[in-house]
Parts: sequence; structure tokens; C-alpha cells
Amino acid sequence: MPLPDAAGSAAAPASDAGRKADEFGAYVAEHGIPEIVEVLLPDTHGVLRGKWIPGGAGGKIWKDGVAIPLSIFGLDIWGREVEETGIHIETGDRDGMCRPVAGTLKPVPWSPRPAAQVMISMFEPNGQGGERPWDLDPRHKLEAQVARLAALGLYPCVAFELEFYLMKPAPGRDGAPEPVFAAATSGPARQNMYAMSDLDAYAPLLHDVREAARIQGLPADTVISEAAPGQYEVNLYHRRDAMAAADDAILLRRLIDGVARKHGLRASFMPKPFLDFAGSGMHVHVSLTDAAGNNAFGAGAAGETLLRQAAAGMLATMADTAVLYVPSYNGFRRLVPGSYAPTSISWGYDNRAVAVRVPNGPPKARRLEHRIAGADAHPHLVLAAILAGMLEGIERELEPPATLTGNAYEAGAPLLTYDMGEAIRMFAQSEFVGRAFGPEYRRVFAIMKEAELMAFERRINLLEYETYL
Repeated sequence: MPLPDAAGSAAAPASDAGRKADEFGAYVAEHGIPEIVEVLLPDTHGVLRGKWIPGGAGGKIWKDGVAIPLSIFGLDIWGREVEETGIHIETGDRDGMCRPVAGTLKPVPWSPRPAAQVMISMFEPNGQGGERPWDLDPRHKLEAQVARLAALGLYPCVAFELEFYLMKPAPGRDGAPEPVFAAATSGPARQNMYAMSDLDAYAPLLHDVREAARIQGLPADTVISEAAPGQYEVNLYHRRDAMAAADDAILLRRLIDGVARKHGLRASFMPKPFLDFAGSGMHVHVSLTDAAGNNAFGAGAAGETLLRQAAAGMLATMADTAVLYVPSYNGFRRLVPGSYAPTSISWGYDNRAVAVRVPNGPPKARRLEHRIAGADAHPHLVLAAILAGMLEGIERELEPPATLTGNAYEAGAPLLTYDMGEAIRMFAQSEFVGRAFGPEYRRVFAIMKEAELMAFERRINLLEYETYL
């Protein structure tokens, strides 16, 4: 992975900076007035919700904020109210005030008309004429963990890797989606991992992804053809600003989807769209630096101790936070032995079969790679859980289990659950989650995921009809 970039130094929470900076005026001076400004609010599931605001009124976003109901964080993955959360009409369905996230106002290159986009974050009145962060906004959960690390003089340096499938625009004969290379050649012989020919086949689209990332200032790095037909991966450079790194991942998903649609295709971040092919993950590389930007993990014996403690905390809290990494019914289908998706609570050096990997590299690039999350997971929640786990290990001076070598699937390490219901129950009952995310967040998130699970379990699938009719 690339070394940290100098631009990503530790900074104050982006939401605070966004209230003070008139980014819109600078944007207009460079790009002109857009026809619309798309305000983007990632909800509990990472789904982008928001509004289109006329470009001529764009400056009001920074001056006045954007009013959106607080209960948007009580919607399920389909955008329906989960009444059991108790944050909808029974509260009067109050508005919160959303503020722009500094540095996220960018052009939208794939838009058919001149457009800008900006991420926003939710706040609520504090009863004293001011406002405070809305507890259910995942962005604030990550901010809290970053602040805890900063109090120890540590700053996360983070990079995300994102896998996805390019899909044909219409489903196949059985109603299922088809990857772009679905044809008579599909099957195990068509996996074609790392094939340059698969990059060449969709070079115009992939070049447009890279160009859109350049225009938007997203630090895109490597693009590769992955382990399945039509599957690709885009890597992002490390940033020393954890908040910006998570924002990058959210915005990269939107960018890839937008460019794919412009080319008449679809991009899917579904974790396991095909049983016969590899699932799509979101790997997260994390190191900890000191205030000067030096990698604390690479500081000799003390750095190795810190790395071991951080890994120990990630492993010790992994079962309780699994539903943050694998937040969907489909995501648990990805955790298959032998698939390069981890199935055990394990770690090792340069081993892609474990959950937490220490990649090879010089001391200045020493880091931990978290390999569990599905491509559909919420980057801010994933990173918040990783950092909270690291803090647990560092503050309690935990010692990790033995590292695994070779085939981790057969090593006998404790297994991650394959059951979404069990993952939800462990999250809901976790004392650690209550401390790291707060009891109210734990309660609401668990209720929402339980409702999502029930929606799937109440649906009769095609195989049942084929079997019993």
C-alpha cells in the first residue's frame, strides 16, 4: 500500500470547520454556479439520503444549514420507518440541522447538468440556543474514537480498499443480475484474476472513474481486476485524517455507481451477489502515528508492543461488533471458507486468510489490515469499531493470541458467526459496544437490524417453490 500522504494531517472535526468556511464562494469562483447542489447525508446503513438545492441558493447551506428530520437515522435499508426505534412520529418527527462537511464540496463529473455535491452531518438543538452532534449519526461515532486516540497522542492513518462488480443493466433470464463477462465462458475458468485483459475491456469506464476521482480530489490509487468475472477493486491512498478517509470511501462508492450508470452499466457493492464467485469486501488499513506523523507501529520494540495490543483489542471485540462489519443478510453469505473472506477471529503476518493481517513492508509502513467488512458496510461505523477495538487493546494492554500461518480456515481459531441474528444479539448485549457507541446507539441499531433480518426471514425464496410445488 502507498505511504501516508502529507495532506492528511490530523485536524479538528470536519463538521466544526465546515461551519466556519465559506467553501461555496470559492467553489463558484473556480467552477461557476452549479444548477443544483446535491447534499448527501449517509444514513445508518451508508445509504445516501438528502436533497437537491438550487445552485443559486447554495451558499445558504453554509449559512443556515439544511433541515432534515432526525428520524432519517431510524429508516431501514429500504428507506422505511422502523417504528420500534421510537424516534419517528411519537417524538413529533423533529428536524435536525445538517452542516456541511469541510472539503467535500466537489463537482459531479457524471451528472448530465452542472452539479456540485457536498456531504452533511446531523446536529440537534442543545436547549441552550446552540446545537450538539445527533447521537445516531454514524459520523459522530467515528469522531469520538478519533478524539479518544488523540487524547493519547495517537492519530489514525487509514486507507480503504473497495471491491465491486460491474453488472449488465438488465437481469438475466432467471431474474438475477449478470456480471459484465457473463457468457458461455462464465464459470471457474472465467475467474481470470488480475487479468490485464479485463481492465482493457472496460478501460473507458475505468479511466472515467480515475478522472472523476481526480476532479473530486479523491485519492484513488490502484485499479485491479479481481477474482471473479466483472469484479474490480479500487484502492485509496492512506490519509492521516481518519474522518476524510471514511468520507472518501462513501464518496468513491457513489462515484463508481454514477460513472457506471453513465456507461449504461450498474456497479454493485452487494457482498455476495453470486454463490459461485468471490464476494466483495471493504478492507481497511490502519496505522497509528504520533503528532509529527511518525508511524508508532514502526518504532522498534515499543511499536511492536503497540501493534500487538491494537490487534488484540480488534480480535477481542470482533464478535461483538461483527454486525457493523457485516451489516446485511447477504453479507453473511460472503464468509465462506477458502474464499479469502475471513471466517475466524484470527490474525497473522502476510496471511490473507486471517481477519487481521499485518502486511509486509518497512517499519514506516507498518499497519494492520482489517479484512472482514463487506463492500456494503458503512465506512464510518466500520472504522469507528476498528479504532474502538484498538483502544480497548491499548488501554487494557491486551495480549493477542498466537498468529496463524498457512491455511487459517483449518487452524481451529474461534469462528465468526455465520448467523445475522446471533451477530445482532451479541451487539445488543455487548458491554463494550455500550461503552464505545453509547447505549442508545446500541439499542436503535440492533432494533433496525432485527427488523431487517425479519423482513428477509418472512420472504419465501425461489428454491422453496421449486422444491415443494
